[in-house]
Amino acid sequence: MNALRRAAFAALVLVAVSAAALFTFNNPGRIDVDVGFALLEGVPASVAFAAAFALGWIFGILSAAVTLLRMSADRRRLRRELRVTEAEAANLRSLPLPDAD
Repeated sequence: MNALRRAAFAALVLVAVSAAALFTFNNPGRIDVDVGFALLEGVPASVAFAAAFALGWIFGILSAAVTLLRMSADRRRLRRELRVTEAEAANLRSLPLPDAD
């Protein structure tokens, strides 16, 4: 199973590198990139595309990490509340019942 996973990962990397090489070959021109605070002139289109892709990927990973951290904190809070509620229920069960007489 581990060898299959490695082979699939290697194939995926090979496909990504091939796609990048094909994109670079088909787009040899240079472009100007305005990033708001600076103008980058004469940047190869493939480099601009790869940089945009990498920055988007990093932003997506960071967004997912923030969401996972919030969920983890929420789970800890809920577990703490559950322990308190269970302890309270156990204390209430141990109280003597008032006589119905």
